[in-house]
Amino acid sequence: MEGHGGLVAEHVLPGSPGQLAGIKAKDILVSANGAVTDRIAQLAREEAQTRVYGTIHYTLIRRGIRLVDVPVILAQQDESLNQGLRLIALVYLCIGFYVLFRRWTAPHSLHFYIFCLVSFVLYAFHYTGQFDLTDQVVYWSGIVAAALQPALFLHFGITFPEDRPRRRYGVLAFVYLPAVLIVALQVVAQQFWQATEVLKHHLDQIALGYLAAYYLITAVVLWVHYHRSRVPLRRQQLKWLVRGTVIAIVPFTVLYVAPFLASIPEPSLVTKLAGISLVFLPLTFSWAIVRYRLMDTDLIFKRGVTYTLATALLVGVYFGVVAVTAETAHRTLPKFGGWGLIIAVILTAQVFDPLKKLIQRRVDKLFDRQKYDYRSTLIEFGRSLSTETDMDALMNAIADRLPHTLLVERVAVFLSDQPGHYRLAKAHGFPASLMQAESTLDLNFLDFDQPDAGSHIFFENTQAALHLTESEQRSVNLLDLNYYLPCRVQDRTIAVIGLGKTTGGDFLSSEDMEMLESLASYIGIALQNARLYSSLEQKITEFERLKEFNENIVESINVGILAVDLEDRVESWNTQMEVLFALPRREALRQPLSEVFPESLYREYQTVKEQPGVHHFYKFRLQTNAGESRTVNVAVAPLVSRDFETVGRILLLEDITDRTQLESQLSQAEKLSSIGLLAAGVAHEVNTPLAVISSYTQMLSKQVRGDDRLSPLLDKITQQTFRASEIVNGLLNFSRTGTSEFRETDVNTLIRETLTLVEHQFKTAQIELVMDLSADLPTIRGNAGKLQQVFLNLFLNAKDAMHGGGQLRVSTLVNGHVTIAITDTGSGISPENMQKIYDPFFTTKSAPKEGQRRGTGLGLAVTYGIIQEHAGKIRVESEVGCGTTFYLEFPVLRKPAHV
Repeated sequence: MEGHGGLVAEHVLPGSPGQLAGIKAKDILVSANGAVTDRIAQLAREEAQTRVYGTIHYTLIRRGIRLVDVPVILAQQDESLNQGLRLIALVYLCIGFYVLFRRWTAPHSLHFYIFCLVSFVLYAFHYTGQFDLTDQVVYWSGIVAAALQPALFLHFGITFPEDRPRRRYGVLAFVYLPAVLIVALQVVAQQFWQATEVLKHHLDQIALGYLAAYYLITAVVLWVHYHRSRVPLRRQQLKWLVRGTVIAIVPFTVLYVAPFLASIPEPSLVTKLAGISLVFLPLTFSWAIVRYRLMDTDLIFKRGVTYTLATALLVGVYFGVVAVTAETAHRTLPKFGGWGLIIAVILTAQVFDPLKKLIQRRVDKLFDRQKYDYRSTLIEFGRSLSTETDMDALMNAIADRLPHTLLVERVAVFLSDQPGHYRLAKAHGFPASLMQAESTLDLNFLDFDQPDAGSHIFFENTQAALHLTESEQRSVNLLDLNYYLPCRVQDRTIAVIGLGKTTGGDFLSSEDMEMLESLASYIGIALQNARLYSSLEQKITEFERLKEFNENIVESINVGILAVDLEDRVESWNTQMEVLFALPRREALRQPLSEVFPESLYREYQTVKEQPGVHHFYKFRLQTNAGESRTVNVAVAPLVSRDFETVGRILLLEDITDRTQLESQLSQAEKLSSIGLLAAGVAHEVNTPLAVISSYTQMLSKQVRGDDRLSPLLDKITQQTFRASEIVNGLLNFSRTGTSEFRETDVNTLIRETLTLVEHQFKTAQIELVMDLSADLPTIRGNAGKLQQVFLNLFLNAKDAMHGGGQLRVSTLVNGHVTIAITDTGSGISPENMQKIYDPFFTTKSAPKEGQRRGTGLGLAVTYGIIQEHAGKIRVESEVGCGTTFYLEFPVLRKPAHV
């Protein structure tokens, strides 16, 4: 440590490099390798430069005498304790993860996980001394963890025994206050105080004393809770907590903390043992929280003591009998010598084996009392179940035997009618109301067919199954069963047995669960046998139903189906064939196909029936027995058996008469379209003479101006030519496709111009216009005329939807692309019409109200096409009675960068 004149050797450990070099306590180190060493940091710097197994030269002052060039060979620092602490850290981390993922719903499990995580940091993080960024993080993480871990430990000890902890924010804040002060002290020491070994030692003493004090306080708190608790299960938990805390803390405090606080050096082995004792703390705490098979603790303890005493008794009796037998053999048959002793031991062992079994049975009876007789017959009961074939009798036997054997209050049997779905089939100890409400139970949590499903499901608290859905939690709460065991047959769960607590309010032991898991396989086989037996009685009925079902499919299909054998006799004739040929089935069956089919169809059939594969006759003209002419598609295919042997042929006849008529209508529509194009061409040609007539008529009107007889005639001619010209221009506009020139387009300007066109109509319809156009909206590449048609269609549709007035809001924004939102407060679009609004000729304005225009059904169809042409998107959101919003999205015009 730093002292007057240099570094003073407070302690020189036996066997250390300093002791081997002759350094003694109270020696003063004034320099190392010629460098002055007033501070530990200076000595550490010289040691780092010298490195391990190098020689560093000390200059010492001993009792006023200066000793120059004392060589010290540096040894590797003993870090084996760090490895032990890392082992403890891994134990903390593994237990913390196990508690979090396996029992995260248990009270205080999250708190315990945080405690384990902080403990992992405390014991695993060790800085290297380089003090780069990573080293700084590790260093300060260790300081914070050292301050936080004892506080978390005490916090856990204060709140753990309470099922519903009271609010103790003031007390808990006081618990964490020393941790904050210790971290603050470290920060102040780092920033403002001089780095000395004395300061570091005192800081370590404060931190370690704080840790030991908090550990001891926690042990006292847990001990007090243990003596105050009246709940048996809680007392058992606290018993393990107190034991684990004492086993871990007492050796650590006595062997490590106390000597360190008193600055007393200790042997390395004692220090390591004191550190390793801390591993008992996470082990016992995790056992208490998880409480997995906690009821086995007393069972194992009692069984261990019982069997130990029984074994000692057996051994004593055995060797006593051997000794008596050997002595008797030696006296009566001295001539056999050692062979007599060997024979006596063998005979005693043979005779003693039944005696040993008898004593063991007596011990089991003494331990299990009345349950022993039931348990000894339970396996026999399981084996005898397979002989029971009546499902109801089997259910009653299971529900009656298990409660008496295991002394449980509630037992239920859930049957699986299909994989993953269960129903409550039998119950014992349940109210009648629950059995009546069986259909409302959500049993989806009984999923044992998953690859990671365990051997059973255990609910420690049926009122707090938080990992389940709300309906599943309600079912678990109503059933109040703690155990669910699957009855599997050939890796499939056919039933689940549910059991509650014992009549004494305890959980079942692991021995009970192992016996039940073995019994579940017998029950599964018995249930499967009973189910198979009952299903045999239904096989004939099921077969008939399936046969009828298949016939119904053939009869219901809208295609004529008939089958013929190898001699071309009709074997099958469905209803559609009766309608198509006007021939009843009874008259067609077993008849040669040549007498049923028209000659033309039979002749075509004969040409392909011997050829392999499927053959088709498309649009075949068929004359029926009723004198009708029908158009059909005919398919002829081989009818093969299971062995792929041809046993006949099957014919399918599809009546396509109506379809061909529709195709004819479509062809006629195409012709009309061609006529429309021709009319447009004629209109174009007529437009020229109309212009000439109009011009000459206007010239004549000027010349005969004032002539009361001719002027009115010429005016009428002019008006009619204008009217004819408008008609012709209308035909031309209808047929004209327009230009598709795309250029840079300002959407805001286009919207303003379009709104100007309909502004008067909106005022007349009492519609308020609201524009929210983004000022920095980028341009897009588009055709202004077509986009104006899109906006005009949407604006007029919005006006028609707001009959009686409303508000139209138009907004633009940029979010990676240009977006236009057009919102009205009209009647909205019904959900059934949302998928059809872009279909051509679909309109809801076939009977417009007053002030509305008649719809053509082309507005949104044209709008959709134009937007697709611009590589854009359109979507709509609407609510009936509240309004509609159309969203248009266009890609932003990417201008080339200027060089």
